[in-house]
Amino acid sequence: MKKVYANAAEALDGILEDGMLIASGGFGLCGIPELLLAAIRESGVKDLTFASNNAGVDDFGIGILLQTKQVKKMISSYVGENAEFMRQYLSGELELEFTPQGTLAERMRAGGSGIPGFYTKTGVGTVIAEGKDVKNWNGQDYILEEGIFADLAIVKAWKADETGNLIFRKTARNFNPPAAMCGKICVVEVEEIVPTGSLDPDHIHLPGIYVHRIIQGDHENRIEQRTTRKREEA
Repeated sequence: MKKVYANAAEALDGILEDGMLIASGGFGLCGIPELLLAAIRESGVKDLTFASNNAGVDDFGIGILLQTKQVKKMISSYVGENAEFMRQYLSGELELEFTPQGTLAERMRAGGSGIPGFYTKTGVGTVIAEGKDVKNWNGQDYILEEGIFADLAIVKAWKADETGNLIFRKTARNFNPPAAMCGKICVVEVEEIVPTGSLDPDHIHLPGIYVHRIIQGDHENRIEQRTTRKREEA
């Protein structure tokens, strides 16, 4: 089965359609599948729902799709750093489903494991719990959260072999693995594709069984909040 494709547009060919639910990796500005997001923008698909920890910034990450009004709804835990996101949400142009960060990661992992739902204490007694089923165990309430079963997952990894085994670097590992798991189709962009068999099995973070298509490309390394101090006088 061919998994390696020449570029993002080719890897997404025949997959994209209006109204899709897309799980996207990334944490802040780290591990964002920027090449695939750019290809989605160029495709012109619309009315998309994205499940992602955040929406990037105005000109990077999912933010570029907010600029073109291709996103109908966000399922996210953090929506700061993005003025266009705020504007669209406050004006009623964008739907938002707030989900606690750990709950969002578990909803993705659950979907990838075939688990339709689970109960958690996170969000009990808050607006997060509104309209959700509540169960009581040992005197404590838990709310039902549904697993995320995405039509497409787009993620960024550091390395892949030709069968799709993936290694992530540091913070990029926070949301990319569960996002990859929950997609019916998973497309991955990586910094390097290596020959099959060259990765140490103990170092693989996500097995290739979850991965359908891979591309290699050049990526931008952004810093979300640059904090410096003045150099001390000699």
